[in-house]
Amino acid sequence: MNQGRRFFIGGLLVFAFLLSLSNPVLSQGFFKRYINSVLNDTSDISRPQFLMYPTLAYAPETSWEIGFSTLYVYYANRDTTNRLSEINGFTFFTLENQYGLWLDHALYSPGNSWFFLGRVRLQSFPLLYYGIGPDSPADYLARVDANQVWIKERVLRQIRKNLFFGVEMDLQRLSQVEFVPAVEDVPLNLPSGYEGSTNLGMGLGLVYDDRHNVLNVRNGLFSELAFFQYNPFWNSEFNFTTVISDTRLYRPLTPNTVIATQLLGQFNMGTVPFNQLSLMGGESMMRGYYTGRYRDKNQLAAQVELRFLPFKLGFTDRLGGAVFAGAAQVFPEFSQFNSSSFVWSAGTGIRFLLFPKKDIYTRLDFAITQEGNGFYFFIGEAF
Repeated sequence: MNQGRRFFIGGLLVFAFLLSLSNPVLSQGFFKRYINSVLNDTSDISRPQFLMYPTLAYAPETSWEIGFSTLYVYYANRDTTNRLSEINGFTFFTLENQYGLWLDHALYSPGNSWFFLGRVRLQSFPLLYYGIGPDSPADYLARVDANQVWIKERVLRQIRKNLFFGVEMDLQRLSQVEFVPAVEDVPLNLPSGYEGSTNLGMGLGLVYDDRHNVLNVRNGLFSELAFFQYNPFWNSEFNFTTVISDTRLYRPLTPNTVIATQLLGQFNMGTVPFNQLSLMGGESMMRGYYTGRYRDKNQLAAQVELRFLPFKLGFTDRLGGAVFAGAAQVFPEFSQFNSSSFVWSAGTGIRFLLFPKKDIYTRLDFAITQEGNGFYFFIGEAF
């Protein structure tokens, strides 16, 4: 998605809230009860909670987009000693007949003995292609119209306290692909997989995770080492190997201040289709860059964020904020890694305490980069 699209979601939600407070008609009945149930929750902390809100966005390649976002959080067996599980959903359609369905989940079984971590993406949506490598141009080379199916799932068993091991699966299908050059009559060097492909990766994952609330971690460590093999033996069209290393550390500085750090590496060996290269950018890592602005076989990225949850204000205890910075690089081979090729991202954001008893915030982030800016509005922290 375009880096600024989610800002409209935040604007619409804030507008709806302000409207409910100021309009005597809308402040009555279901709408008021719903807003109050979200913002002034008095339910038992162990009770599951559900949130749904409309979304509205605009981008030149999609025209107007209308959709709904949902969040469902719960403790297994309503036992708060279990970790907080969450399911995020987002569905949309556009006036250009594009559509999508996203589902993300992090689920813990009773006693945290099983951990299910995954995501689903079903969409017909344009992608912007800037080329491959750390020196790709600032203006995109082509718009890629395609249908995409992406299903990634980890099924992990706790083998020691906070240490999980299990199988991982990654299925990606890109079909009905058309590269539309940004400039007519300019030859385009088409990448591997430009006609579309279906690739299934099977592998193993080792995860250390002592987080209690994955949407807002105040003290904890998450570290994942994953190995995927995409092989024609199980009908993958491309033969390659992917290794992912993702480590996140959270430490409290004061009762209301947290410093969070993340180091991410994705490394590919073999012939990799362009849509499964290491992609830089997005709403989580390197905010401010379009997802896939830079892509190559390998990526190394790091970020740090200082969170104030909440601010110490006399008139409210539900507002917080954050400042963040990151650096990343894509490169084709380890021999071509260059410390001078890192690009940077930095920014700040505000937080609103949505579910006080479960310590869940919404975030509105503004990021700046060497090439432009971006707004992001989501429930839960970026990482």
